Amino acid sequence: MKIDSYIKFILSVALLEDLGQYGCDITTNLLIDPDSMSKAVILAKAQGVIAGVNIAKEVFLIVDKDINFKQKVNDGDHVKSGAIIAEISGKSRSILVGERVALNFLQHLSGIASLTNKFVMAIKPSKTKILDTRKTSPCLRVFEKYAVKVGGGFNHRFGLFDGILVKGNHIKAVSSEFSAISEIVSKFSGQGEIEVKTIKEAKQAADSNAQIILLDNMSIAEMKKCVAIIRKINKKIQIEASGGISFKNVKNVAKTGVDRISVGALTHSAPAMDISLKIL
Repeated sequence: MKIDSYIKFILSVALLEDLGQYGCDITTNLLIDPDSMSKAVILAKAQGVIAGVNIAKEVFLIVDKDINFKQKVNDGDHVKSGAIIAEISGKSRSILVGERVALNFLQHLSGIASLTNKFVMAIKPSKTKILDTRKTSPCLRVFEKYAVKVGGGFNHRFGLFDGILVKGNHIKAVSSEFSAISEIVSKFSGQGEIEVKTIKEAKQAADSNAQIILLDNMSIAEMKKCVAIIRKINKKIQIEASGGISFKNVKNVAKTGVDRISVGALTHSAPAMDISLKIL
């Protein structure tokens, strides 16, 4: 992941949250001599896909530019429990100060990458893409969407500013102005995505040549019918399934023939990967 000024800002704020307005770790300052030096390792305590190694490194470098951080694995690597992710050496105080923030990012992002990879592998050999959503932690979207890509998934629009997606609430909000799906699609000349909840709405959207049609919370049977109808009208239309997607049904959803499956759980429900830092 590229470390730019925005990334450094977020990491600095995360450290500030931990260190408080006085910028200190009172326990470490009480117990550890300022000149004490230590070596440590970051260990995987579970198997999974690693994401955020250089994020963890940057946290330590913000704390102390003289810390030596040697990564032993790369983002996207599959590791087993017991694998050494990184070796660290430097001032003991600096290692202890950066430990929790660095691990928080590394555990969270590796958890997202691992969960994404499970979804991706679950639908093999389908060519259907697994996508994330905007259901991300406030101010952490750039990190979480990066982790999805590391896990083999794809990013949906980053925010409200970079893609048109007409959702159910949009349709209800403009119901007095537009009487049909076709009128709404014509408003953005088809260059965007529209959410539909019924087979009838899917046909209307396809007849209007919407660029992407999102099948929201439909049953497998309804999805199959919608895919058949949309493909018959225009094979170039991208079809996305969303809502209620889980490990139990994702393979069957992919078998309906949709091009994309968006899964909010990738970012809002991924369990953190068990990773620890040990002073040697």
